[in-house]
Amino acid sequence: MPQGGSYRLLTPAEVAEWLQVSEMTIKNKYRAWGIRPQKVGRLLRFRERDVVAYLESKYG
Repeated sequence: MPQGGSYRLLTPAEVAEWLQVSEMTIKNKYRAWGIRPQKVGRLLRFRERDVVAYLESKYG
């Protein structure tokens, strides 16, 4: 998956694949990790740029 600072919305499954963790880990830990979710109706989505920002702040 290309990294970048786009506003593209990712599903929890896409974020899990990118971070190489389970989808349940994403759903249970996104608050603790400080990744801001975007709600689309009842669905949980994450902006690509928020995931990149988390990775940069956590791992440089």
